[in-house]
Amino acid sequence: MKIGVFDSGLGGLVIAKALMEALPKYDYVYYGDTAHLPYGEKTSGRILAYTLDAMRFLIDQGCGLIIIACNTATAITLRYLQKRFCPQYASTVKILGVIIPTVETALETSTDTIGVVATPATIRSDIYGIELRKISPKVEVVSLATPRLVPAIESNDFVTAEQAIQEYSQEFQNVPALILGCTHYPIVKNFFQKYLSHTRIVAQDDLMGEKLTNYLKRHSEIETKLSRNNTRRFIVSQLSPSYTQVAQRLFPNIQLEKKNT
Repeated sequence: MKIGVFDSGLGGLVIAKALMEALPKYDYVYYGDTAHLPYGEKTSGRILAYTLDAMRFLIDQGCGLIIIACNTATAITLRYLQKRFCPQYASTVKILGVIIPTVETALETSTDTIGVVATPATIRSDIYGIELRKISPKVEVVSLATPRLVPAIESNDFVTAEQAIQEYSQEFQNVPALILGCTHYPIVKNFFQKYLSHTRIVAQDDLMGEKLTNYLKRHSEIETKLSRNNTRRFIVSQLSPSYTQVAQRLFPNIQLEKKNT
């Protein structure tokens, strides 16, 4: 069994890199649905359909543990996948998301006020507010949809990304902790820190390696089934030169494969 990592595009590569650095001996398959990005502006039904297709694809690649690196897909689909899809389609497969680990980490810094930047779909779902208040009912959550970032990052346009972040950051000047609630955003976390120098930036690439390590320690029934050949495959649904440039920022020698349709 391999570890699968799924994202709506290439932002999830930051999570894949963190996992591979923390747990290098395992076999990984990354799948980025670049043909349909950004998910954050699509309907819940469309997001579910794309994510179900991705789960079936990764399972067909031999993945027994799948990390949904996409916050939007996690917010919209994870409960359905865990409660309905896996029991019916692949009962031995485990699917995990990124939101709960992020919430737990953010609350280590502040239980009074926490900011969240994410795609419009994630913000509409209020998944971060819901999960934060489950643990800390009195926490104030300041949420902002930041739709300009994913297209800029996927286009390798970091000038536009920085300009957008400078504007978005005005909403969080007095917020002690800010969750980057999209796996594309750690790629530009230095810009958030630049304009929010007194705010703790909670980026998922900084926490997911440790979180998955701890998960596997607690679940030996999964860990013992994972193959250990140190292999990596990176697959996308649509390939372009700009996608390769983005991917090479994180994996200089990466070989992107296009999914066979």
